[in-house]
Amino acid sequence: QVQLQESGPGLVKPSQTLSLTCTVSGGSITTNYYYWSWIRQPPGKGLEWMGAIAYSANTYYNPSLKSRTSISRDTSKNQFTLQLTSVTPEDTAVYYCARGWSLNFGSWSEYDYWGQGTQVTVSS
Repeated sequence: QVQLQESGPGLVKPSQTLSLTCTVSGGSITTNYYYWSWIRQPPGKGLEWMGAIAYSANTYYNPSLKSRTSISRDTSKNQFTLQLTSVTPEDTAVYYCARGWSLNFGSWSEYDYWGQGTQVTVSS
């Protein structure tokens, strides 16, 4: 059973960088052919795919967030990390990490494991 757990600060100040880590257990982030994504849900809105890192270490980003987003991984710890720069209150959301099996990142039915989500609030 694969488990994902998000961790990071719950409060970030405007203009700062948001950093979250997803720790994966029960499966390796290098296993073919999985994609490890960051997804968020602002209050009262739908899910938004932010970006992903593949089993191969290739990265993929939502064009609308690409200039501010970076995803990396630490295979020794079986973790992958999200960095979102220059945050504003509009970045307030519940942030999820999830495992998918295709490049169809916006299709939520193509994810099989999700973290429980972590609330991040951007406020001074």
